Amino acid sequence: MTTATSTHTLLRAEGFSCPSCVKKIEKQVGRLEGVENVMVHFASARIEVDHDESKTSVDDIVAAVAKAGFKAAPSAF
Repeated sequence: MTTATSTHTLLRAEGFSCPSCVKKIEKQVGRLEGVENVMVHFASARIEVDHDESKTSVDDIVAAVAKAGFKAAPSAF
């Protein structure tokens, strides 16, 4: 039996102009398979995602953020 490993990924986003941007990103990223939790912090422009890396890669998440109309890149903090 294999256990799903959850990865916690931090992204730094660009292009936030209003709090409603948060919902757009959360909705888009939340649709990805393997994503368990999405938290977008408007004030710090950070996106936190808990996901199963075997189903959804960091690149997939960045692409979903782009689809919502914003730029994001992996962040160390």
